[in-house]
Amino acid sequence: MKESVKMDVMQAIRERRSVRQYQSRLVEEEILMEIMEAARLAPSGHNRQNWRFILVRDRGQISSLAAAAGQSFINTAPAVIAGVSLDPDHMMRCEVPAYAVDVAIAMTNISLAAVAKGLGTCWIGSFSQDQVQKALGVPQKYKVVELMTLGYPANGKGRTGRKPLQEIISYDRF
Repeated sequence: MKESVKMDVMQAIRERRSVRQYQSRLVEEEILMEIMEAARLAPSGHNRQNWRFILVRDRGQISSLAAAAGQSFINTAPAVIAGVSLDPDHMMRCEVPAYAVDVAIAMTNISLAAVAKGLGTCWIGSFSQDQVQKALGVPQKYKVVELMTLGYPANGKGRTGRKPLQEIISYDRF
């Protein structure tokens, strides 16, 4: 796959925002595959890669996901990606669910790769697990960790404010 990222990582991080209104323009297949490659390359615990990503472009399916999330803006997105854990029982030694961390890392890669391609995303964690699993045919033994809308933003609104570094970091102790 050819490299065509047009901005550095920090620029993508600074430009990333939650997009809730999209153009009707479809995302080109080549760009979708580059973005999905970013998920494939994401680190995971013990390199297990216990995930599956469902790329949803069917308008009926997107409508079902919007209903399952109770968030109508999802209907404006030309694509939605569902991040699915194939091992939702796996806990790290530190007592944190490994599946949520691994999928979140991969979905963050997707989000940043999308920004680098001029696209926008929105992380969606508020949805009915049962309804989304049913809509996407995800077996009950797996868990949908996140939905993410993807498309060309309809407007150029900037990011919301962020706390200054002094409020979020400590040195050596809490």
